[in-house]
Amino acid sequence: MSDFAERARQALEHSGYSITAAARALNYDRAFLSRVLSRKQQPSLRLARMLDDLTESGGALYRLGAKQSSPDQSPEPPVPVLSLPGLAPDPDLNDRITRTMERPRHHVDASVAEWLHRCLAEHRKAEDTIGAGPVIAVVRAQLSSVSALTRNASGPLADQLTSLVAQYAQFVAWMCNDLGDKAAALGWYDRAHDWAMEAGDASMAATALSMKAHLAWSVGNPSRTVRLSEAARWHEGRITPGVQGMATQMTARGHALGGDASATLAALDTAERLIRRAAEHPEDEPSWMYFYGETWLAGQRGMIMLDLVERTGRDASQAIAPLELFLNQLPASYVRDRAWYGACLARAHSAAGDLDAASQTARTFAPDAVRLNRYAADDLRTLHGLLSRRMSSDPGIRELGEVLQCA
Repeated sequence: MSDFAERARQALEHSGYSITAAARALNYDRAFLSRVLSRKQQPSLRLARMLDDLTESGGALYRLGAKQSSPDQSPEPPVPVLSLPGLAPDPDLNDRITRTMERPRHHVDASVAEWLHRCLAEHRKAEDTIGAGPVIAVVRAQLSSVSALTRNASGPLADQLTSLVAQYAQFVAWMCNDLGDKAAALGWYDRAHDWAMEAGDASMAATALSMKAHLAWSVGNPSRTVRLSEAARWHEGRITPGVQGMATQMTARGHALGGDASATLAALDTAERLIRRAAEHPEDEPSWMYFYGETWLAGQRGMIMLDLVERTGRDASQAIAPLELFLNQLPASYVRDRAWYGACLARAHSAAGDLDAASQTARTFAPDAVRLNRYAADDLRTLHGLLSRRMSSDPGIRELGEVLQCA
C-alpha cells in the first residue's frame, strides 16, 4: 500500500497544488509540510485531515495519516505556540480552534478569540524572561492567524479581533526593535496604529504612538520623541490613566534627551499622578499594561534622570536612588529588563565617579545583557572602554571585558 507522503504528493499534484501553494492555502508552515511529504517527519492527524479536505480525497488521506501517526502522538497545536503553562486548550476548545483555523471563512467562535487573547498575554510575559529571539517567529505566525480571521468576522467580534491584531502588531514591533531591526519596528508600529484606529481602540492607538516615541528616543531624536508622545495624548478622554501616564513619561524622556530639566521634571510629575490614578483601578487598564505601575515608573524616573545627569551635569544620585529602588522591587522573571536597568545603574555610578560600583554593577548584569538585551550590552561595552582607561590593572575590568566579548 502506498504510504501517506506518496499519496499526499499525488493528491496535491492531481489537484494542481505545489507544496508552496498548499502551505499557503492551509495557512501552514511550508518547511514542515515539505518534511512530511519527503518522509522526513510523520504527519500529524490535523495535517492529514487538512490535506484530505484540500484535495477532496474523501477521507482516504486522513485514514492513511491516522495509521502512520504515532499512537501516543499529542495533537498538534492549532496555532503555533510556545510550550507555556496554561495555554493548552481542553479537547472541546481545541476542536473549536482547529475548525476555526482550518476554515477561517466560516463563523469565528468567541471562545477562540478569547484563547488568542490569552496566547498573546502569555507570550508577552515569556518574552520578559527569555527575550525576543525565541518568541518573535511564533508571535508573527499567531498574528497571521488572527489577521485571517478578521476578514470574515462581523459585528462586535470583528472589532475585537481587529483590536487583537493591532495588539499583536505592536508586540511584534517591540520585538523587532529589541532585536535591532528599527525599520521593521517602525512599519509594524504604523500597522498597529492603523488597525487600532480601524477597531476604535484608542488605548492601543495611543500606545502605538508612545512606542514610536520610544523608537525615536532610542535613536537619539528628542524633538520627535516629544511630538509623538504628545500626539499619543490627543486621545485623552478615551484612554486610561495608565496609557496617558506611559505617554507622558515618554514626553519626559524626550525633554531629558534634549537637556531641558524643567520640562522633564514637570512631565515626570504629571506621569506619576496619572500612574497613581491608574493604580486605584488596575482592572480598567488594557491587558498590555500588565507591567506598568508605580514601581515601573521609578525605573523610568531613574533612566530619565540619567539622561539629564549625562547632559547637564546634575547630581548622579538623582538617577542612582530610583534605579536601585526599582531593581530591588522588580521581579527576577523580568530578566531582559533587569539587564537594561542594571546597565543604566552602572552608567549612573560611573557618572557619580564611583568606578568600583560601576564595575561591580556592570559585572552583575553583563551576562544577561549579552544574552538578552543588545542595547544594554552595547552600553556596557562603552562603559567598559571608559573603565579600562581608568582602571586598566583591575582584574574585574578584564573579567567584564571577557563576558562582553561572548556575544
